[in-house]
Amino acid sequence: MSIEATLDAKLKEAMKARDLRLANTIRMIKTKVMERRTAKGFKGEVDDALVVDVIGAYRKSLEKAKKEFAGAGDKGVEQIAELDFEIEFCSQYLPEQLSEDEVRAAVKAAVEELGATDPKMKGRVVGAVMKANKGRVDPALVQKLVGEALG
Repeated sequence: MSIEATLDAKLKEAMKARDLRLANTIRMIKTKVMERRTAKGFKGEVDDALVVDVIGAYRKSLEKAKKEFAGAGDKGVEQIAELDFEIEFCSQYLPEQLSEDEVRAAVKAAVEELGATDPKMKGRVVGAVMKANKGRVDPALVQKLVGEALG
């Protein structure tokens, strides 16, 4: 069963159970998928890879919003709890993130493979690591570790 079909089934279950929080989260994801599908220049089919990409982008925006609400102090506590729920839901459809040690090993391998010694090659190394581990690494962490490696 595709991820989109799974989301449809979970949406029906959530609506029957009157779980508005879950239903609204799924609706938001489905809306984001629909936006991508109807975007100008989109050619192709909506497959699991596209849905995972959309969910990943949505989770990233939720995490950014969570940081902003955390800066609001007590006023943002309720919103943070809601965002945590949505982030947790999104995470179950995304590939497992690599640990910092695994990312460090990937960076080291990319540096050796490309023969990078100059900090000017940082972009190439970051690109190689990101391409090899699409969706499984945090870009900010990769940039930081590449900067340390080429320092």
